Amino acid sequence: MGKKAKKSEVDVVLIGAGIMSATLATLINELNPDINIEIIERLDVVAAESSDAWNNAGTGHSALCELNYTPQQPDGRVKIDKAIHIAEQFEISKQFWAYLVEKGILKNPTEFIRQVPHMSAVFGEKDVNFLRTRYEAMEKENLFKGMVYTEDKAVLRDWIPLMMEGRDATETMAATRMEIGTDVNFGALTRDLISHLQTKDNIKLSLNQEVRDIEREDDGRWEVEIKDMNTGEKREIKAQFVFIGAGGRSLLLLEKSGIPEAKGYGGFPVGGQWLRCTNPEIIEKHHAKVYGKASVGAPPMSVPHLDTRYIDGEQALLFGPYAGFSTKFLKKGSYFDLPASIKLSNIKPMISAGLHNLDLTKYLITEVMKSPSDKLDSLKQFIPTAQLKDWKVEVAGQRVQVIKKDPKHGGILEFGTEVVSSADGSIAALLGASPGASTSVPIMINLLKRCFPERAKSDEYRKKLRELIPSWGKSLNDDQELCETVRKRSKEALQLA
Repeated sequence: MGKKAKKSEVDVVLIGAGIMSATLATLINELNPDINIEIIERLDVVAAESSDAWNNAGTGHSALCELNYTPQQPDGRVKIDKAIHIAEQFEISKQFWAYLVEKGILKNPTEFIRQVPHMSAVFGEKDVNFLRTRYEAMEKENLFKGMVYTEDKAVLRDWIPLMMEGRDATETMAATRMEIGTDVNFGALTRDLISHLQTKDNIKLSLNQEVRDIEREDDGRWEVEIKDMNTGEKREIKAQFVFIGAGGRSLLLLEKSGIPEAKGYGGFPVGGQWLRCTNPEIIEKHHAKVYGKASVGAPPMSVPHLDTRYIDGEQALLFGPYAGFSTKFLKKGSYFDLPASIKLSNIKPMISAGLHNLDLTKYLITEVMKSPSDKLDSLKQFIPTAQLKDWKVEVAGQRVQVIKKDPKHGGILEFGTEVVSSADGSIAALLGASPGASTSVPIMINLLKRCFPERAKSDEYRKKLRELIPSWGKSLNDDQELCETVRKRSKEALQLA
């Protein structure tokens, strides 16, 4: 650490100004308004990486339509426990956002959330049987009441007219539909949250500031070394707690901390592209998020979907994403990110995970080699009449999938999100991708419980948490009345039609 660097002290340092840090800072401020916080961001704006609308799927991931959350078992049954868990978590996020709207902290919910039906659509007898089995299992659960299934072409033409134009009348297909699905602009939500936080005297946002090192001090606090990206000036912050919510860069920063809990973790970067519709007439014909089945080996965030979005107040239509590979851990990262992340402690898990995921490697190579006409062929499964002139390529964000030690396989590739923290809870990092942003609120509440256990046990804390999240600690899926009450409140506060 440089001797001439400026020094300061705060209670909490949050690295990365995306949806995770914005959510955590807001929760801390609501639950413990006396805590001093500094948010550090290496770019000149907030929410420019994984939280940005063009870099994020935008689906309020609630397992209403994402088929990868409901895997089919060898005996034909469909497991829905993960879907129930994710749906519960998204309802928690919605409750918190509803509270913030009611308190005037979030001013205009339509800027970040809209109601857009969530649908699953499949083609061919085998996948139709799967979707029917999935529907039969899910519609019995409280969280999925209202789900509708059809194989009727007339109904499908009403639901998804754009997808039915020019389609072979003999093609076997089916779909499910949930009207209560949402589109969420996590970039807009993050900006709104941070704008509110900046009105607080004890919360500071520092842009164009890159964290270069994180070291443990003798007194147990953390010293964070920061470099100003404009001037090159270095400074140091001492903090009692550090959260690393820097998207793909979180792994690199976690490794710098030196905590033993970080050993063995690796990262596998996956890039992406969208096809973005440029024809307003086509955009108007489709109003739903329609998810299909992923190709063999495809990572969960590459499940194909035809997606109605609302970005900067305008309706948009995207298809994809098309996966790709880059050694960058962030869209605006370095090609040296992947090599720099490889350490003696994680090289074995990373090699083992690679050997056990050859299908993924093959899939990514195939995706990278796709020409514009190849991309159009994939789109035509959803829109038979699609023409390349009506679409343009939009580069999506980078995601870094978690690789972790496994006693049986040596290393495994995880496709969810994972919080890694030190034994004393003084530093924590969020690794992974989907369904991250949609479940940011429960993830951050659980992080607070893990990292601030004494505060989390207090009656005052628990009372305030129940005010923020009325259903916290209860199962919405097991309580139909509570589920309906919570959803009604969220719908009214968030102005969901």
